[in-house]
Amino acid sequence: MGGQSEAFAAHVATGLTTLCRAWAITRPDGVAYGFTDHDRDFTFDGITFRADTGLTAAALAQSTGLSVDNTEALGALTDAAVREDDIEAGRFDGAEVRAWMVNWADTDVRWLQFRGSIGEIRRAGGAFHAELRGLTEALNRPLGRVFQKPCTAVLGDGGCRFDVSTPGYVFDGPADRITEGRVFEWDDLNGFEPGWFQRGRLDIVDGAAAGLWGMIKRDTVTDGIRRIELWEPARGEIAQGTALRLTAGCDKRFETCRLKFNNLLNFQGFPDLPGEDWVMAYPTQHGANTGGSLR
Repeated sequence: MGGQSEAFAAHVATGLTTLCRAWAITRPDGVAYGFTDHDRDFTFDGITFRADTGLTAAALAQSTGLSVDNTEALGALTDAAVREDDIEAGRFDGAEVRAWMVNWADTDVRWLQFRGSIGEIRRAGGAFHAELRGLTEALNRPLGRVFQKPCTAVLGDGGCRFDVSTPGYVFDGPADRITEGRVFEWDDLNGFEPGWFQRGRLDIVDGAAAGLWGMIKRDTVTDGIRRIELWEPARGEIAQGTALRLTAGCDKRFETCRLKFNNLLNFQGFPDLPGEDWVMAYPTQHGANTGGSLR
């Protein structure tokens, strides 16, 4: 977030300004929305800022140092702007937010006041209340390695480095039956061991829910029917015939990394870390030290 430009400062110094506020929300999937409290639409940076959306923002308290600058935005839920089903589907989770003071008579004269992301979103009475979190919010969480036996990497990320698109670890195709957006069944999904996709993910490739995904809770085969169950129902409408993608799951164990993925060199856990019962061990002259009762 930069300071005021010379042109903006000169406009304010005139004492007779044509200023308004503008907000831009860019979702993780790239869809951008523009809002303004002016009475007419205007455009800059390739975004049209609409005047009829009813979006307002609370006062922003900014500070120096690493303290978090947070505020809140309020707006109406409409088909022309932010829709309730998109919020329910999680499409606005973590969306980027920018806020300006803009000279509506010359939109090149503007001041970027806030940049951050959307946090918690509440809905009530046909309106939404979105928490806006500043850039320093990312510093408000612990970082660093975790010393534990299971792997700390996410399958396919920079620590794991496994290519999840490798043949044999991914399946593309529509399900034969879908139940409540949570259970997906295939009649002829062969070539994968039962449980192969457990702890993996199901991505929705096209349709109204395209871009959404869910974590796989169970992967079973009964009488030749493959049954994939998610931990939570997909938060969008999935029509029959929608293209889906299944990605193999990883349970973070040393043996799984070695035998299932052949990726042991990138294992991010500590398999030889002593367990909790190790602290109770003590030397004995004879007999097995089983840790059982002494009585």
